[in-house]
Amino acid sequence: MNTKWVGKRVKRIDGPEKVTGELKYMTDYHFDNMVWGKVLRSEYPHAKINSIEIEAAKNLPGVICVLTHKDIPGFNGFGIVVPDQPVLCSDVVRCTGDAVALVAAETLEIAEQALSLIKVDYEPLEVVADAEYALTDSAPKLHPDGNLHSHVKINNGNIEKAFEEADIIVENTFYSPRQMHAFIETEGGWGVMDDEGFLTIRCPGQYAYRDRMQIARSLAYNPERIRVISSPIGGAFGGKDEITVQIYLALLALHTKGRPVKIHLSREESVIAGIKRHPFKVQMKTAAKKDGTLLANQVKAIGDTGAYASLGGAVIALAIEHSCGPYKIPNVDLEGFCVYTNNGIAGAFRGFGVNQVCMGIETHMDMIAEKLGMDPIELRKKNVYHQGEVSSVGHIVKSSVGTYKTLETAENCDLWKNREKYKSEVSEPWKKRGVSVATSFHGIGMGIGLPDYGAASIELLPDGTFLVGVGCEEIGGGNSTAYAQIAAEMLNCDISNIKIVQGDTQKTLDGGTVTASRSTYTGGRAVAAAAPRMTELLIQTAAEMLNLDSSQIDLRPNHISAHGEIIPYKSIYKYLYDHHQATRVEGHFYLPKEKEEIKGSGGAPHHLYGYLTHVVMVEVDTLTGETEVLRVVSIPDAGKVINPQGLEGQTEGGAVMGIGYTLYEDVLIENGYHKTRNFTDYIIPTIRETPLIETFPVEEPEQSGPFGAKGIGEVVMIPIIAAIMSAIYDATGARIRHLPATPERVFNALKDLKKQKVQSSR
Repeated sequence: MNTKWVGKRVKRIDGPEKVTGELKYMTDYHFDNMVWGKVLRSEYPHAKINSIEIEAAKNLPGVICVLTHKDIPGFNGFGIVVPDQPVLCSDVVRCTGDAVALVAAETLEIAEQALSLIKVDYEPLEVVADAEYALTDSAPKLHPDGNLHSHVKINNGNIEKAFEEADIIVENTFYSPRQMHAFIETEGGWGVMDDEGFLTIRCPGQYAYRDRMQIARSLAYNPERIRVISSPIGGAFGGKDEITVQIYLALLALHTKGRPVKIHLSREESVIAGIKRHPFKVQMKTAAKKDGTLLANQVKAIGDTGAYASLGGAVIALAIEHSCGPYKIPNVDLEGFCVYTNNGIAGAFRGFGVNQVCMGIETHMDMIAEKLGMDPIELRKKNVYHQGEVSSVGHIVKSSVGTYKTLETAENCDLWKNREKYKSEVSEPWKKRGVSVATSFHGIGMGIGLPDYGAASIELLPDGTFLVGVGCEEIGGGNSTAYAQIAAEMLNCDISNIKIVQGDTQKTLDGGTVTASRSTYTGGRAVAAAAPRMTELLIQTAAEMLNLDSSQIDLRPNHISAHGEIIPYKSIYKYLYDHHQATRVEGHFYLPKEKEEIKGSGGAPHHLYGYLTHVVMVEVDTLTGETEVLRVVSIPDAGKVINPQGLEGQTEGGAVMGIGYTLYEDVLIENGYHKTRNFTDYIIPTIRETPLIETFPVEEPEQSGPFGAKGIGEVVMIPIIAAIMSAIYDATGARIRHLPATPERVFNALKDLKKQKVQSSR
C-alpha cells in the first residue's frame, strides 16, 4: 500500500516547542493571585491517628485554609480498581506517603511553616516490611480483608507427570527491585473554581476522564462541572496513571475563593509519596526434553504492592499471563500473589509486571540451551507459538505474532553473527565481554473484563485546517505525531494542516487511558474511524454548494475539486457555519477481546500482543564487578510501523530504561522508611551509560489495527533485562539472580565462582 505519511520518518509535531523550552508544562505556570498548596504526610509507616490539631496552623498569618478528612464532602478514597487509599487519612496511616492534611497559603514558605504547626497524635503500630511475612497469620492486618490483595492461578496439563518425564529441569529464584519512574516533571499542577462554580484542574495524568470521575466522587460534585486538563506531561511511564494531586487541588480550590492554587511536589516528596514498580520474588521451575521441547513451567510470584492496591492486582495478573514467555508449554502451574505491606505504594510502570517474570523464563531458556548444547536462538525458535497456535496459558492466539521473525533477524544481525570477534576486543585485559539474546511480548489493551474503547473527533476549522481530538494523552511516546500522520493520510491533506488536542475533558471525547501499550493502536483506530466521516462531510457539502451529485466530487490534497473548480476547505467551513451545520465528526472503536477468560487468571488472555527480541553485548570489569552495556540490537514487532523515527525513539528509550533497571536502580525502604529519597542516592543511566542502539523492526501487520499497527511502548524495555543478565554470565560464568546487578553483586558472584572452582579442583 502506497502511503504519503504513514510509515514515513515524520518529525515529531511537538518536538520544536519541547526542545526550545517554549512549551509550558502544568507546573511551569504562575499567577499573580496564586496561592500555594502543601500536603502533610505521615510521620510513620504504620500508626493509629488519635487526633489532629490544626488551630495553630489556621491562625498563622497568610494561611488561607487547613483541611483534614472532615472537610471532604464526598467519598474519602481513591484508586483505579479498588479505591482503598484515603484522600486524607482519618484513623490510621499505612505508609509514610499517606496524606493527613492540606494547607493553602499566600506563599510556599508560609504553607510549609503551617505544616509544621499541625500536631498529629500518632500511636505507632507494627510495621509489615516483608511481603512473605505479610501473608503469615502473625502479621497484623493492614486492611479489613487481610494482607492478600489478589491471588491469580492458571493450571494446564499435568505438571507432576511432565516433571517426571523431563530430561532436564532448571529451577531458580529471582528477585527484582523497586524502581522509580524518575520523570523530569514531579507530580503537580493547579486548580481554580470560577464564579459560577465551574472547577478546572490542570494536572499531568494518564486518563483525564477517570481523574475527573475520582475528583467528582470525593467532592460529591457534578463531573460535568469539572474540567480536567492532563496533557502535556513531563514524563509518566505509568507513574501518573493513578491520582497524584488532582483531588488535593480540587479540595483546596473549593476554599480559595476563585484564586488558582498550585501544588508541586519536591523530588523528595515524589519519591516518598509516588508509586513505584513492584518488587517481585519469582520462583520458577522449567522442564524440557533432550531435543529442546519445553514440557512444563511452574511459577510462584509474590509482588509487594505496598500500602494500597492501585493497579497491583492487574500487575500480578499480567505477570502470570506472561510468565512463560511467547512459548508453547503444555503443562503449567502458575501462581501469583499481590500483597499489602507498609512499603510505600506500588502501581503501574512500563512493562506492568512482565519485566519481573521475563528475567526468569528467559534465563531458564539460556540455561536449558547450555545444558543441551543447543544454540539459544534455535531453542527459542523451536518453542515459540505462531498465529493460530495455543499459548502456554492455553488460548489460541488469533492476532499477529512476530516472535519467530524477530529471532530470525537477531540470528542474522551483525552483533550475533560476529559475537566471538566482538567479545575478543576487550578494552582492558581484566575485562570480559559477553553477548546474549532474549525475547518477550506484552499484551495490548485491558484484557478481558474491563471496558476498552477509543474515541476521536475531527473538526474543520475556519482556516480550512483540521483539529483532531483524542483523549489519550501524550506521555512522550509520540502518539500525537502518529495521530496526525493517520489523519493526514486519510484526509488526503498535508500534515501541517492537522492540529492535535489531547487530554482535555472539555475538548476531547473519552478514549480511555494512555497505558497498556494501547494509545497508538486504539487512538489511531478511532482517528481512522472519524476520518471517513469528515471526508463524507466535505464531499457532501461541496456537492450541495455546487448542486452536483457527490460522485462528481473529488477529494484532492488540501481541497475539493469538481469540473475543474477548486473549493478550499475554508470555503466549506464558511458554508457549514453560515447554514448552522456541524463542522465536527466523531469516530469510535472498541478493542477486540477474547470471548472467555482463563479461570483464575484475573483478566487473561489478551487478544493482541506486541513482540520484541534484544541482542546485547556487555563488558564486565572483573576487578570491580562494574558492568557496561556496549551495544544493543532491538528487534520489535509493532505491526505496521506508523513512524520509524518514533519507533526508534521508543526502542532507544526502553533499552536505556531496561539498562537502569537491570544494573543500577533500586528504591531502598527499611522498616517502612525510605532510605532512598532523591537522585543523589538513586542511580539512573545518563548519556554516558547509553550504548550504541540499533533498531530493526519486523512488520507483522495486525488486521484490526490502524494501517496494521500494534502497540510497542512497554515491551521495548523488557527482554533487555534478561539479555544483560545472561550476557554477564556469558562474559564471566557468574549467574546473577538478584537485581539490580550492582558492582557489589557481580563482584561477589565472581568471588563465589572462584571459590567453587578452587574447591572443585581439590
